Amino acid sequence: MATPAQWIAGARPRTLPAAVAPVLAGTAVALWEDGAVWWKALLALAVSLLLQVGVNYANDYSDGIRGTDSDRVGPMRLVGSGAASPRAVKAAALGSLAAAGVVGLVLAATTSWWLVAVGALCILAAWYYTGGSRPYGYLGLGEVMVFVFFGLVAVIGTAYVQTQAFHLAALWAGIGIGALACAILVANNLRDIPTDRVAGKRTLAVVLGEDRTRHLYGLLVDAAVVALVGVALTTTWWVVLALVAAPPAVRAVTTVLGDRATGPALIPVLQQTGQAELLYAAGILAGVTVGVLT
Repeated sequence: MATPAQWIAGARPRTLPAAVAPVLAGTAVALWEDGAVWWKALLALAVSLLLQVGVNYANDYSDGIRGTDSDRVGPMRLVGSGAASPRAVKAAALGSLAAAGVVGLVLAATTSWWLVAVGALCILAAWYYTGGSRPYGYLGLGEVMVFVFFGLVAVIGTAYVQTQAFHLAALWAGIGIGALACAILVANNLRDIPTDRVAGKRTLAVVLGEDRTRHLYGLLVDAAVVALVGVALTTTWWVVLALVAAPPAVRAVTTVLGDRATGPALIPVLQQTGQAELLYAAGILAGVTVGVLT
């Protein structure tokens, strides 16, 4: 039986910045539009965190029962290591996703019921990343879905539930956040190319190959910078405070493109990219706050 510490590790807390960042960015847009509703922002944060934890447990379960985690480099996996039974991890995944659905229903009831459909798509995307008979994560579509759901949908949705309107700034912020969220997955899959090939996982990194995957990582970081200009043009130039994310991003890009790190040497890149995403979103929120107050 897994210990509480192992369950926490299995939830992969280092991935949680990717769930916090879009809510910060979406709330920044709502604040700029004079429509911030803080209790809705907190509920959106709860949904995002629960979805991320649900994704992590679902991946642990699905990869574990397929045996694709046996030679994996990276965080301990509950099923793959034998610390917890597949049934228990599946229950944790479904419980987290169900909790996200319940909180999402509260947001839908106080905003618009069509959000129920969006929430259902989010939950399905979370499960079928590695779940089901043909998981899209094994077909090179993981990055696309991360960009859509942990970038565009999360940021635009957070702004929408607070303002009940679509804003161009939310689209730009969603592109930036989505690009950095994708970069985390690209770095993860770059690290796992050797083991994923053996396991038959056709991730985008496996399809592209090592060199093009490294260049994709750099392009995603560049895309976040370009998107920041879009956010500035549609809100305030104070959002350049998001460039506080530059130091960890530069270190990560240097490791990927300059040092051409492989295997465990890429683990710090995941942490640095996650830090960059969180700082990027926090910088946007801080910049908008300054812009509103001045």
